[in-house]
Amino acid sequence: MSRAPVLVLVEPQDLVNIASAVRIAKNFSAAQLRLVKPRVFDPYRIEGIAHNTGEIVAAIGIHETLAEATADCVYAIGLTARGRAAKRQLLRPRAAAERLTAESEDGPVALVFGREDAGLANDELDRCNALASISTNPDHKSLNLAQAVAIMSYECWNAREGEDQPRKLPRRRAGRAPHAELDRMFHDWERTLWGVDFFKARNPERVMRSLRESLYRADFDMRETKLFRAMALEVVHFLVRKGVELEIPEHLRRPGGRIEGEGSEGEGD
Repeated sequence: MSRAPVLVLVEPQDLVNIASAVRIAKNFSAAQLRLVKPRVFDPYRIEGIAHNTGEIVAAIGIHETLAEATADCVYAIGLTARGRAAKRQLLRPRAAAERLTAESEDGPVALVFGREDAGLANDELDRCNALASISTNPDHKSLNLAQAVAIMSYECWNAREGEDQPRKLPRRRAGRAPHAELDRMFHDWERTLWGVDFFKARNPERVMRSLRESLYRADFDMRETKLFRAMALEVVHFLVRKGVELEIPEHLRRPGGRIEGEGSEGEGD
């Protein structure tokens, strides 16, 4: 069963934009509105601007990080008007809406919108499986936040409820991995690459960004994500058993967490 996306606004600065997003969420039956570190938040004033939306306002989620806001999501698309050096999958609104609708068969999905003045930072775009861009006048690319939310929500509504329903993707044997599980996989692979001295003269941030994008394109399901994590963990465990002294940054020295359904990973290093 397809479901509506969660709308995620990162550090919104304008109460009117938040209220507009609330109204749009009700107009197009968004699953929920989530705010990441909003610069301003007043539920009473928001409901005063967006009338008859009390149930939407009451359900707004407030989060400290984008990782927290999308932890339960199996797929997320970030909105951007900027080009990037790294090769990324960039979709137009209709294609993005169709993809979200198809992926929602496996669990919650999200549309992620950035700050009014600066959009999404690179590390935030890195957390999205794909990016979307709304075609505008190239001399004036920036859209108002609420306008962007409205365009994408409208396309998602049509993808779910319109006459031209997108065909379902082939059913998976295992559902999609939520972003929290993907984060653990990327953590463990960064840890492993440090362990085998892969980075050397390479820029770790750029390497990890390229690895993320490659694995997003691979489109892992939950079982494949666990398998790929297990490979990373075993490389480190093997090096420890062989007595190799590992030079791993402190924040990466511990594994990303236990693999569900498996035995304890141990500390290894």
